This record gives sequence, structure tokens and C-alpha cells, in this order.
Amino acid sequence: MHDSSLSSRRQLLQAGLGTAAGLALPITLSAGLELPHHRPAAKHVIMLYMSGGYSHVDTFDPKPELTRQHDQSIGDENKAAVSGQPIVERYLKAPLWKFRPNQECGTEVSDLFPHIREIMHETALIRSMNCDHRDHGEATLQLHTGSTTAAMPGIGAWLSYGLKSFNPNLPSHVVISEHRPYNGPQLWDSNFLPAANTGVRVVPGDDPIPFLKSPTSQSRQQLELALLRKMNQRHFSQRDHDAQLAGRMSTFATAAGLQKQAPEALDLSKESSTTLKLYGADKKDQSSYAAQCIMARRLVERGVRFVEIIDAVGACRDNWDAAHRDIASHEKYARRVDQPVAALLQDLKQRGLLQDTLLVFCTEFGRTPWAQDGKGTKSRNHHPEAFSCWLAGGNVRGGVIHGQTDDIGNYVVKDLVHVHDFHATILHIMGLDHEKLTYRHAGRDFRLTDVHGHVVKQILHS
Repeated sequence: MHDSSLSSRRQLLQAGLGTAAGLALPITLSAGLELPHHRPAAKHVIMLYMSGGYSHVDTFDPKPELTRQHDQSIGDENKAAVSGQPIVERYLKAPLWKFRPNQECGTEVSDLFPHIREIMHETALIRSMNCDHRDHGEATLQLHTGSTTAAMPGIGAWLSYGLKSFNPNLPSHVVISEHRPYNGPQLWDSNFLPAANTGVRVVPGDDPIPFLKSPTSQSRQQLELALLRKMNQRHFSQRDHDAQLAGRMSTFATAAGLQKQAPEALDLSKESSTTLKLYGADKKDQSSYAAQCIMARRLVERGVRFVEIIDAVGACRDNWDAAHRDIASHEKYARRVDQPVAALLQDLKQRGLLQDTLLVFCTEFGRTPWAQDGKGTKSRNHHPEAFSCWLAGGNVRGGVIHGQTDDIGNYVVKDLVHVHDFHATILHIMGLDHEKLTYRHAGRDFRLTDVHGHVVKQILHS
């Protein structure tokens, strides 16, 4: 570009900003309510989603009966235990790993998770989870949005809408996802909620967020953004203060803030060698699961409300769903996350952050207690009837087990916790009543839990 063109552009910017310098927006670009319904027990959520469905009977729900009855028929009354599936002979399959107790509370966890087992006295383990669909897409969608069918706002978007961020330079909702998960961006989309509540995706590596580095100088960028604000204000006022326009306008401020603070927040180079060793990471590490857990903690420290790490390692079935081929594949995925997850909880506690941060460890469904492909085979199939997840931090009671499955881990027999109940409990811990957190859209009120959900008060301190 010629010097004269540059000069003309600069003059245009300065002229357009003559009355805009320091002018506050005459409208509220609020992305949410900022009004908790009751005193919150936590201010942040870190959600650790294990994509693909880990087996509850091989991880958190010990079933000695499976070992005793290995390779025996499940019996006529349970042949069709998976709804909608043909009645075929099913043979029970023993877990490949031994279960051992946490030394402080006695909660048994398998040898797949030796590090996580050591921190179970800090967690409330729910062994009675239940969802409505046995396919990954629908179950993953329900775990995130409450719906198995229609695309709806995700839990991160709802929390962002209800509470916003503590830091105006960072988004309130961040998703760290190395690879595209089931349903892709639908999991963190704000849908009909204001657009500013959509999750910002971080891709671990050298380029975590597209266009994070400004192509121009800071002073020039400020001139351009100020002119853009003035033009957007005029456009906004002429269109009856359209909510979608407001959302788009707020994204410019978020993007500018990200350029200022995200590079530092996602940089592990200043972490101490002691912290890096705790997680099993190093200063140059920007992509491992350990690095992602440290990033989540750094984002929470800087005021981000909701951070999710999606453990989608690679393409389809390069995740916990590799259990279709061989349940022994669980060892690869457990080794990847075990130490970092335990370290994250310990690190949060050491820094005084655990009391303000709800840590959620979850998956979309469990695995069948029988072998998928017949007697003596290596795999387990999807199992929405029963699975295990856990919570820690906030007002959560540590060292407790809630709910129970039958002797083989097939069905919930005590204190069933549906995904809607799980969501209601998370919102409650964050100070939000799931029945009151609603948004008017298409002539009706919507909420994360639809017309369902009960808070699981048994896992919370009174």
C-alpha cells in the first residue's frame, strides 16, 4: 500500500473517532444475567470429559461377581438388557484390572487409575449415572446440552449466560479440544442464547486460537476497534437493539482481550519445575493432556468461569470407544489422563482454588458387563443404563459414594442420577436454580434440564 493510502486511512480513522474517543457504549452488551439465585459454593467449573465412554466396571464400580461368573451366560431375564437390541446370548466378562481402596476413605478404584485413586477422598463418586441414548452422538449431546435430538445451548453456555466472566479480557466459556469430538462445536455452542456465551475453542499446540496475534500495531488496532464500535453502535440502534447484533459486537471486545491475555494464560514456560513434575509436563509442552490441565488451571486463575477439556485423542474410536476392539485399550487412555487429573485436583487445592472450583470428571455412558462379540471376546459395548462420574471441590462432600448398580453393573438399583440431575447439581453448586435459569425463545421458556432434574443433595455439605 502507498504511503498516501496509509495516511488517508489513518486520517479517516482519526476523523471518525473525533467524537468517539472515550465514549462508552450506550447499550448493554451483557452476555448474561450475572445474578446467582443463591449463594454459590463454587465460582468456576473445570469439566474433564472422557470422550467415547469408559467402562464403569473396569474403573470406578467394582463387581466381584463379574470375576466369579466370567464367561457365564447373563441369563434369560437379562438377554435384552440393552433396549432396542435383539435378544442374543450374552456372556459376562471379568474386568482386566484389580480394584484397590483409597487409603483415606476406602473408595475402590481400579489399577487403571492409580493416581486418581489417591485423590478419591476429595471426590463424590456417583456410581448410578444414567442417560437416554446408547449412541455416541446423542449421548454426548445430552451430557453437554441435556438433549439427545435437537441442538441446544451447552452447559458451558448456560453457565456463561447465568454468571459471565470475572475477567472482561477473557471469555467466560473456554473449551480445550485437540481434535473434533462427537457433534463438534454443537457441544459448546450458545445456540439461541446470546452469541457471546459460545465457547472459545483452544487447540493445544503452537497455534491454540486462530488470529491470536494481531497483524498490526496495538495503537493502530485500538483506532480501528474504536471506529468499529462507533459504526456498530449506529447500526445497532437502527435495528431495534437486535440481540444477535449485540452478541456479535461483544465478540470484538472478547477477541481484543484474548489477544492481550490468552498468550500468557496458555503459556507454560513460567510454571515451576515442581508444578510441571506434578503433572508430568515440561516447559515446552503445549499439547499433552498434562499441559491442557495446567492451561485449565491458569484460565480459572484469570477469571474464566467454565473450562472444559475434551479428551478426544484422534479420529473416530481413537478414544475410550476403542473398547469395541479390545477393552485392554483402556490402559492407553487411562495412562494419558491419570496423573494430570490427580495433579490438577492437588494443584487447585494447594493454591486455595479447589474450594472455589468445581471439578467434574465424566463420560457419556458406560460399558456392558458382558463381552460384546460373544463368549471369550475382548470388547465391551455401549451401556447407557449405568455408568460412573465424579465431582470434587466447591461444596462437594469428599470421600462419598452415591448410588449403586446391581451385582454385575448392569442396572442402577439405588439412587439413580440421570444426566438432568447431574446438570441440576452442577448449576446448584454454582449458585443457579436449574428451574429458574431460563431463556425465552420461539414462544416458550427453555432451560438446560428441560422439564426434568433434581439436585443430588446427598453429595453436598448441608
